[in-house]
Formats: sequence, C-alpha cells, structure tokens
Amino acid sequence: MEIRREDEIQDIPSPMQLPTKNIHTEVNIQIETCDANRSSPLPIFLKFEDVEYKVKNKQGSTKNNPLKAVISRVGSQGRMDQDSYKKILKGITGRVGPGEILALMGASGSGKTTLLKVIGGRLLENVKGNITYNDISYTTALKRRIGFVTQDDVLFPQLTVEETLLVSAFLRLPNSMNRQQKYERVNMIVKELGLERCRNTKIGGNFGKGISGGERKRTSIGYEVLIDPSLLLLDEPTSGLDSNSANKLLLVLKGLAKAGRTIITTIHQPSSRMFHMFDKLLLISEGYPVYYGKAKESMEYFSSLRFTPQISMNPAEFLLDLATGQVGDISLPDDLSASRGSLDTGKSIIKYLQVKYKTQLEVQERTKNEAAKAPEHLQQAVQVGKDWTISWWEQFRIVAKRTFKERSKDYFDKLRLLQAVGVALLLGLLWWKSKIDTEPQLRDQIGLLFYICIFWTSSSIFGAVYVFPFEKLYLVKEQKADMYRLSVYYVSSTLCDMIAHVLYPTLFMLILYFMVDFKRTVSCFLLTLFAILLVAVTSQGAGELFGAAVLSIRRAGMVASLILMLFLLTGGYYVQHIPKFMRWMKYLSFMYYGFRLLLKVQYSGDQLYECQSTQGCKTLQSSASFDTVSLNGGLQEVWILLVMILAYRLCAYFCLYKRISQSNI
Repeated sequence: MEIRREDEIQDIPSPMQLPTKNIHTEVNIQIETCDANRSSPLPIFLKFEDVEYKVKNKQGSTKNNPLKAVISRVGSQGRMDQDSYKKILKGITGRVGPGEILALMGASGSGKTTLLKVIGGRLLENVKGNITYNDISYTTALKRRIGFVTQDDVLFPQLTVEETLLVSAFLRLPNSMNRQQKYERVNMIVKELGLERCRNTKIGGNFGKGISGGERKRTSIGYEVLIDPSLLLLDEPTSGLDSNSANKLLLVLKGLAKAGRTIITTIHQPSSRMFHMFDKLLLISEGYPVYYGKAKESMEYFSSLRFTPQISMNPAEFLLDLATGQVGDISLPDDLSASRGSLDTGKSIIKYLQVKYKTQLEVQERTKNEAAKAPEHLQQAVQVGKDWTISWWEQFRIVAKRTFKERSKDYFDKLRLLQAVGVALLLGLLWWKSKIDTEPQLRDQIGLLFYICIFWTSSSIFGAVYVFPFEKLYLVKEQKADMYRLSVYYVSSTLCDMIAHVLYPTLFMLILYFMVDFKRTVSCFLLTLFAILLVAVTSQGAGELFGAAVLSIRRAGMVASLILMLFLLTGGYYVQHIPKFMRWMKYLSFMYYGFRLLLKVQYSGDQLYECQSTQGCKTLQSSASFDTVSLNGGLQEVWILLVMILAYRLCAYFCLYKRISQSNI
C-alpha cells in the first residue's frame, strides 16, 4: 500500500485565541500575545478481536532442584508446550472510537493492564488476535499517535511541572511550530489541567517534597496530551487519589475525549458518579470478558441474567463482586441458587457469566466489528510515519540540559566534595614529602600511585554503574514514545556525568600532588593528571557497560564489585609475575595500563637511587618493582586507554539499546 508523506494529509485546524500570559520559569521568558492553531488529533477507530496473550511460566519450584526439574520434564514431555506458558488474556473482543471513553474493569490480576499494553504496542510477542487502528494493524508509525500514562507517574523529581511539560513540548511538537507557539501550547495544557498553582513547583518524589498525587497524575496526562495523541491509554489514573481529585481527573478525561480522542483507561473501583461518566465498559474476570457494551446498560444486562443487588450498591462494586464470584449480597438465577454457599460457588458464577457473554454479547459485537469500517482516508493517514520533529543536535541540547539539571545535585554534592578533599589531605599527610632515595621509600610511593588508581577506579565505576538502572523507567517510557534517539540520551548522559569524573580528580590531584613531593615540573603534573583522568573516564565507561548489561540496581553493584576485584588483582601491583595461563586477564584491566602509565610519567629508567648504600647508586629500572615495566618504553598505554574508553562506550550503548528494546515496562 502506498504511504504518503505526512504533510500531504492535512488535519482540520481549529484556531484558538490565547490570552496574554507571562510564563515564569528560571530563565524568566516573557510570552507575548500570539495566535496558536491547535490541530485536532487524527481520529482513530480501535477494534480488537479474540485478543490472547500468554507468558512463560517461571519454574520457581524446580529451578533450584535439578533432580525435580528432570523428573518434571520427563513426566510432562507430551504437554511441555502447553504447560510452559500461562494465558493472561483469553479472547477479548471490543471496539472504541473517537470521543469515547472505554473503561477496563476487573479484579487485580485479571489482565486489565496487560490488555492496555497490548493495545498500546508495548507487548508484541506471544500475542494472538486482531487489533486494528482504523482497520490497519499496528505499525511503528502509530507510536507517536499513542499516549500512554502508566500507573506509577514516571516523572523526573528535580524538574518543575512547567519544565517537565516544556521538555516534552520541545522534543515532540512539530518543527513547524516556533518556540513561542510551543510555550503557548504548554500554557494551554497547564490551564486545561488546572496546574497553574503548582507550575513552578518541583515534581518531587520519595526523597523530596513536591506536588500532590493528583497534580502528579495530571502532569503525567499533560505530558502525553501535549502532543495531541489520537489514542490515549491510562493505567489506573485514579489510584491513590481522593474521590474529589478522582472526579476532577475524570472530568478532564471527558473533555479530552470530546476533542476527538479515543481514550481507554483501566480503573479498579470508581465511585457511582465516575462510573456513569464512562461511555463503554469491558469487564474482565480471570482473563475472560464477562461484559462489553455501554456502561449505563451493564446493570440492565446482568438484571436480565437474574443477578440483582439485594442492598443499595455502587454499580462498580456490584460488577466487581460478580467478576470475582463474591455474591453475598447479590441474588442469583435459579440455575446457580443451589450452589450458593459451596466452595465452588465463585467458579460456577464466573463460568456462567463467561458462557452467557459468548452466547449473548460476543456474537453481536463480532457482527458490529465486521460492519464498522473506517474511512479510506483515515486508513491511509494512520500509516503515515512521523519523522523526528527536530535534529539530533537540537535533541541533544534539550536532553543534555535536562540531564544536567536533574543530576546537578549529585554532581555538586557536599559529601562528594568532602570525600575528594578529605582523602587527598589524608594521603598527603600519610605520604608527606615522600622520597625515593631507598627501596622501601620507593615502594611506599609506588603504593600511593596504585592506591590513587584504586580510588578513582572504584569511585568512577560505582558512580556510573547505577545511572542506567536508576533511570530505566524514564528511559523505557520515553523510548516507547519515540521522544528522542537513544544515542542522544547516551551521549548526553555520558558527557554530563563526565563533569564530575573530571572535576573531582582534578581537585584531588591539585591538593595531593605537591604534598607528596612528586616531580615538580609542569609537564609531569599535567601528564600525571591526564593519566588519572584517563583512568577515571575509562572506569566510567566500564561502569556504564556493567549497568547497561544488567539494568538492575542490585545486580549492577554485584557485577561491578566482582570486575573491580579482578582488575585490582591484575593491576600490576599485588602480583607482577602472573602465570602464563592467567596472563591474558591483565590485558583486559584498564587499571593495569593506568598504573603503568603513572609509573612511566613519574619515574625514568636512568634515574638514580640507593646512592648512600654500600653498593653505590642504582638506576630505578634495576629495582625489582619495575621488573615488568620499561620506564623508558614510551606512552603507548595512552592509546590503549583511549581505545578502551571508546570500546566500553560502544558496548554500553549497544547493550542499552538491546535491553531497552526488549523491555515491556
């Protein structure tokens, strides 16, 4: 099918006059009066038929028992394929169009969030059934037409509400809009969602005060609504909110739907008032649908099946009781009355509702789905892929600025400064005016050089290894929405973090170098500092690689500790003469090359020592400490470390790309 360019398909703009408004940000930008044309979103008619989803069973009980695992595998050889998977969704059918809100209801674990992720293209493997958007199957072109608001508000805590929305606007709004129009769009969203009072307040989180739960949820919605998504998916948007905030939030969603958006939301147990705001309802029980249709007709449908509440009851509470088989205050049809009170009552009721749904509702819905056809121009429009709204360099500027602001508190942390200064002073006092006139003195100073390598290797590795695991949720969310290129994030993260990995070692060496009486020449000082920075930046790259490879806070620290121990042992100080069959390990250790580089910078092979001994002066190269190091052998370690810096980062980038693309968050 021919795919036309996006600019060939015109949405009908609705001009809107915006009042003059001053937006107070940290840079105090004045917004003048302007006219902004806000395009209506592309209508999307969503249909899903016989949707099934399964996941692999985690064999927890046999995983730690090899014998039991073998016996289980042999005994279930014939049904291995069926038993290795568990069905989460079991034949879900429905449809929803522009201007409508579809509520997904059911008990915890019934499959609501899974269905939402399948519809949003977050889960693509092990999915069966037919899901169409304007009668077209899911393609990557739809990614930027779908807004997904997760149950947990994934927002950077150090940014204000306005800054959060501005980042989204600058990255995602089309390049045809100038800077002022993007500010106006943000201003409009802030007003529509009632965020004016907290627009300059930090988001906050577990470790700092910020905006309220309702304001966080509205900010998350604004983050997605800002780009006018055609399909808006929300996972439990009212969880954690009081009834008043939840009602206000649903009124906002109702207004968004009236603007031509298709909205699907999971909801656990809404109030009666909220329940009647939904246009359609899909009730799920243990992965099976038991009702689909208009929300206001749900009570009538179950009454026709002789399920009626015996006391005054919230409709949502009544429906959830049916979906879980808890019918203590509900009258049952004659077919099920005999089983009331038995252990299998709940299962019997759920099975009964599933059968009734298949015979009474599903057939009708299939017929309606087949009859409903999206206009041809909408079928073509939904296949139009959107190019990046701005260039790589512009994305880099925006993401780098956000990254620096978010992490600056860590970069300039007082404890981090105290650590660098304190350790430098302590080492300077312990090695005060150290000399190399004798062999013991020489070994002391060599020990100091190796400790400097250890200190900045461990500091840099552990400073970098947790970055990607900590920001995994943010990164996955923004990559699924195609906000920016992954390379933009990686380069921004690396360069911003490099500020700390360069600043503190430099301050450290400025204090320590002259206290311990190293060579007092400008060239030697600069070369020593350069060697330390090479070690720190290489360690940063290694930490990023380990963090990207596992993307787990707990495992990242464990992996970093093991690798660091390996590099320490093969660094050339503790063991110089490594057996041949283990010698390959030292060539993987950047600490080995960094330590050798420091020795070559500080000492020369023809430099004399032990001049006061009975045997007379010796050259440093003759010392047993330099058996494996040629002090006059050139600085080829510089090139090796530069190659390692590049290699670690390339590997880290590709590991990160693979892990993020496989993530289903």
